[in-house]
Order: sequence, then C-alpha cells, then structure tokens
Amino acid sequence: MISAATSPPRLFTLILLAALAVLPVNMFLPSLSNIAQEFQADYALVNLSIAGYAGIAAVLQLIMGPLSDRFGRRPILLAGLAIFILASLGCVLATDIWIFLVFRLLQATIVSGYAVSLAVIRDSSPEQETASLIGYAAMAWAVAPMLGPMFGGLLDELFGWRASFWAFVVFGVAVLALCWVDLSETNKAPSDTIMKQFRTYPELFRSRRFWAYALCMAFSTGAFYAFLGGAPLAAKAVFEMPPATLGFYMGTITAGFVLGSFLSGRYANRYPLTTMMIAGRIVACAGLVVGLALFLAGAVHVMSLFGPCMFVGLGNGLTMPSASAGALSVQPQLAGSASGLAGALTVAGGAVISSITGAVLTEDNSAYALLGVMLLSSLTALFAALYVLWVDQCERQAKPT
Repeated sequence: MISAATSPPRLFTLILLAALAVLPVNMFLPSLSNIAQEFQADYALVNLSIAGYAGIAAVLQLIMGPLSDRFGRRPILLAGLAIFILASLGCVLATDIWIFLVFRLLQATIVSGYAVSLAVIRDSSPEQETASLIGYAAMAWAVAPMLGPMFGGLLDELFGWRASFWAFVVFGVAVLALCWVDLSETNKAPSDTIMKQFRTYPELFRSRRFWAYALCMAFSTGAFYAFLGGAPLAAKAVFEMPPATLGFYMGTITAGFVLGSFLSGRYANRYPLTTMMIAGRIVACAGLVVGLALFLAGAVHVMSLFGPCMFVGLGNGLTMPSASAGALSVQPQLAGSASGLAGALTVAGGAVISSITGAVLTEDNSAYALLGVMLLSSLTALFAALYVLWVDQCERQAKPT
C-alpha cells in the first residue's frame, strides 16, 4: 500500500490541484449543444450545468474553508477529490438530463482544491512568500480555463461529449494519488468544533483589513467580469469583428494576467504586499485611462479597446496574489475560513459588476461604457489597496517605541 504523505506538499502538487479546480468550469462548454441534442433537452436547461455549478461552487467556498480549519486540509481535499471523481463518472453514465445535472452540480466539490490549496500555501509559508507562491500558482489557474475549451472541443470531436467527463475522472484519480503521497496535513492547530469555526466569520467581518483585501480582490476581478460580459458586444458594434477573431483578442486579458502572475511570483517576496497591490492597480487604471483617451481623441482601433484590457490582466496578476496572501494572513489560524469567504466575496463582486455592465452597455456606447465600468471597478480596487496601506501606517504609528 502506498504510504500517506508526511511532509509539506510541493508547489507542483498545489498548482495541479488548483488547476483541476478551475478546469471543470468550462472545458466541456463546446459540448453543450451535443448534450442538449442527446438528452433532447432545451439549451437553457442544459445551461444550468454552468450557472448552477457556479452557484454551488460559491456556496461551497464558504463551507470548505471552515471545514478545513476544523478537520484539517488533507481530509477535506481528499474527500473533495473523491466526490469529484464519482460525480464525473456519474456524468459519463447519465441517461437523462436530470441525472446529468445532479452529478454535474456534485462536481463543484472540486472547488475545495482552490480554496483549501490557498490555505495550505499560507500554512506552509511566511506572508510575503505566500504571495509569491500564489503568483506562480495563479499562472496555472489562468492557463487551465484558457486551454480547457480547446481540449474539450477536440475530445468531443474525436470521441463524443462524454469523453470530457472521462478525462475529469482520469485527472481526478491522478491528482488524488498525487495528493495522497505528497500532501501532508499543514493545519497544525485545528479548531475544537465546527460550530466554533463557523462562528469565526463575524471575526473576519469585523476586520477592516480583511475587508480591504477582499474588496480589492472583488473589484479587481470585477473589471475582468465586465470585460467578459461587454467585450463581445463592443467588438461587434465598433469593429464588426467575427467570432474567431474575437476569441483571439479575448485572450489578451488572460495573457496579461499570466504575465502579471509570473512577475508576482518573481518579486512579491521582495516587496510589501501593499506595494504589489497598488502597483497592479495603477497599471490597470493607467491602461484604461489611455484607452478612453484614445477613443475620445478619435483613435478607434482594435488595440484601443483590447490593449488597455491586457493591462487590466497584467494589473490583476500583480494584485491578486498579494491581496489573497493578505486576506489569509489577517487571522492565520483562520486561513481556510478567510480563503473561502474572500473567494465567495470575489465571485459575488464579479457577478455584481457583470450585471452593471450588462445594464449600461448599448451598441452605441459599448466601447466607452465598457472601459468606463472597468475603470470604475479598477479604481475602487485601488482605493481598497490604499486603505490597506493607510491601516498599516496607522498601526505602525500606534505601536509603542
């Protein structure tokens, strides 16, 4: 029998774990129409496999973190992986749309791989090194959903839509085996009871520092959600861009995020968290201001729209790892709870900004309104980062010399 891990996990293990946590979000998207056709279901019903999954994942982030603080990181991760594998197999064997949807929603347990892996990094590393490691891991979190639909589409074309879920089974088993041998328990001080752990949420809510970190994350991500919701309309209305070309330019923000995450990995352990956060916010805001200025000056070019969005991705890559590390460090003994709560707030913030974008955009104002909403969201995140800096300075001044 393969022995269980007894040493802290390697970064490679956590990167694969987190990548698997985000891959199921969209890898099977090219198969939606084929799933609807096979089950003779309305496309809107099949689309619940996306919206319902996202809703369950958001709720689970609130639950998995405290559970990992109470029972440990390792058992929660292993249990989440085991349920994910069984749920993926259930999707493969589904005979109607309702069975498929039930098992698809159960797949959301893999979100534990994202929320709890952040806590594992925080358990094993000092605050600034945590930001650096999260930066490297974030590169995988960006690349996995970017390449996932292409891989899923290829599997569907060659073997049918169920092949994507067979792939999830294989990936899940492989990552489960890797975690078994490489991921030891990093939570050395679990809480006494689960109710006591859930009662820690008010403690986090009362922390102005946690709120500043969480709001910085939420509004940084909000700019990205605004881009996803508004860029297709702007590209069609302003540039009459075909879908294939749009797909290429939609990748610019992700490319910027990968670069920013790499830079965070290289430099976050050398500078204070607030320095990285503020630098990222300035980069994002500056790019959007330049884009708006170009449009106002009559320079209507595709790079006037997508160039600034690349800087938003770059800025988010610089900001998010440090903001995440800061949120997890407010109460280190509550790292799991903080990870889950910050993740849920980030998803909620992104949803709000996406809704605002949809409400204000029209074909006539699409480019200006899109850049404007993204700039407003990025500025709000900048103010949150500056607030963290102000709190740091106040606390340093209050300390006795």
